[in-house]
Amino acid sequence: MVMDLQTLQFFRAVARSGSISKAARELNYAQSNLTTRIRQLESELHARLFYRNHRGTVLTDKGKLLLSYADRIFQLIDEARDALGDHPTPRGPLRIGSMESTAAVRLPKLLTRFHREYPDVDLSLKTGTTQQNIEAVLNYELDGAFVAGPVGHPDLACRTVAEEELVLVTDASPRRFASIREMRNRTILVFRHGCAYRARFEEWLRHEGVVPDKIIEFGTLDGIVGCVAAGLGISLLPRSVAEKQAKDHQICLYEIPERFGKVETVFIYRKDDYIATPLRKLIDMIQDESSAK
Repeated sequence: MVMDLQTLQFFRAVARSGSISKAARELNYAQSNLTTRIRQLESELHARLFYRNHRGTVLTDKGKLLLSYADRIFQLIDEARDALGDHPTPRGPLRIGSMESTAAVRLPKLLTRFHREYPDVDLSLKTGTTQQNIEAVLNYELDGAFVAGPVGHPDLACRTVAEEELVLVTDASPRRFASIREMRNRTILVFRHGCAYRARFEEWLRHEGVVPDKIIEFGTLDGIVGCVAAGLGISLLPRSVAEKQAKDHQICLYEIPERFGKVETVFIYRKDDYIATPLRKLIDMIQDESSAK
């Protein structure tokens, strides 16, 4: 294949210098050979990459597109070198997933400490449902994720983070409810399918023989809490998420049967033979935080 890494390096040099002769001098390469390689690349791609004139070369639109891809390719190669070097001091990318509620309540302190101790790690956080996060970890799209347990997949390892108490959340109406059956005509507000809290809520409602009047899906935690406070419907959320608004008398919280009200939050990652230093340090920190509780 003509488009190997060396050919891409030649292409980038010509694109940046604006001249084949200048690029040849910089690369210490014969100008005629460099011209041949560029023409072979254009033939391979069936695309004209440069306009040529007496002052040098100018990228075509397709040439500009290829340059953007070439830059990304060499950036990924640099990242791979850094990752494979696996320096004792954690560095490089670390992609973490989390449930929305955990990201809001449990992670700020942990991630602040991690960033302070390992500033060279490029940490990114993506929120999603438990099912979305599990699939992303299994597909190598995330290095690890905070999800609702238990998770019994044979390819995943788990570390316990916390036990959440789920509570029924309603608006701040002075009327008190004695049973979930009294809410059979209420709208329930939930996250998308794949959310463990939604699954637990629906399981409890089925057990009680309650069919909700309507289900409205939300993409954010703030959206659910705000709409509950406004009287749109009811929801099932971790107490840790909702207790501040309850103290401010914006919403009311109701305990539910323990069978449905206890959910573990766990950190999952793949059972690979090799674990990069940034992920290993995060796992150690999670273990340390859990032991200190």
